[in-house]
Amino acid sequence: MLKKILKYIGLAFLAILIIIFSWGFINHEKEPVGQSGPEAEKVAQKILQSINISAWDSTKLVQWTFKGLHHYLWDKERNLIKVSWSDTEVLVNMDSIKGVSFENGVEMTGEENQKIVDQAWAYFCNDSFWLNASAKLFDPGTERSLVTLEDGRKGLKISYSSGGVTPGDAYVWLYDNNFRPTSWKMWVSIIPIGGMEFTWEDWETLSTGANVATLHQSKLLNIEITNLKAGQNFHDFGLNGDPFIVLLKNQ
Repeated sequence: MLKKILKYIGLAFLAILIIIFSWGFINHEKEPVGQSGPEAEKVAQKILQSINISAWDSTKLVQWTFKGLHHYLWDKERNLIKVSWSDTEVLVNMDSIKGVSFENGVEMTGEENQKIVDQAWAYFCNDSFWLNASAKLFDPGTERSLVTLEDGRKGLKISYSSGGVTPGDAYVWLYDNNFRPTSWKMWVSIIPIGGMEFTWEDWETLSTGANVATLHQSKLLNIEITNLKAGQNFHDFGLNGDPFIVLLKNQ
């Protein structure tokens, strides 16, 4: 009886793998070749205007939760982050990738501490990108070009030759008549299906005036940004002091 159950489980698992592989094969798109130049630069600038990039750049502090898993407080002015998940809390200097970490309230040391700090850095690189990737269209190592997709839609392709956890990735932004992003298609190393599309929707205007999308939906999964808040000082978040004091003392 047990052998039959295991056999059925194995067959069901194999069927799921076949379905996923077939779906990926059918939906895979080749990365489009774009045309760089003044028009691409102009579109990129209009996208930045649609999200109020000047307000985003002047925002000193941002708080958010990524997929209900990772909780952040980002000091953009000093490039420091506080991130927590499960029983772990980490303070990181994003310039040096050095920091302090705690598990169940106990401070970690040595290699174990750095391992946790590196994990927090990797989480932040991914999660902050989903928070406001449209603010990074002109980051160092980026190339901008206009493309036409297989379905005829036109978009702005951003290629990242450096930076983050997976340099070499490319994204095609699709946008409305006001150049506000509506979705993007991804050609990234961690996803074997080229051209996977996620929406950029449920836009919120922060207290500082910056516009941020809080929901990204695809055919396979959704990514939600919650607990979103911006401010110019720690009092805006109900904090009486600097939460990064412990980190700064260790620098």
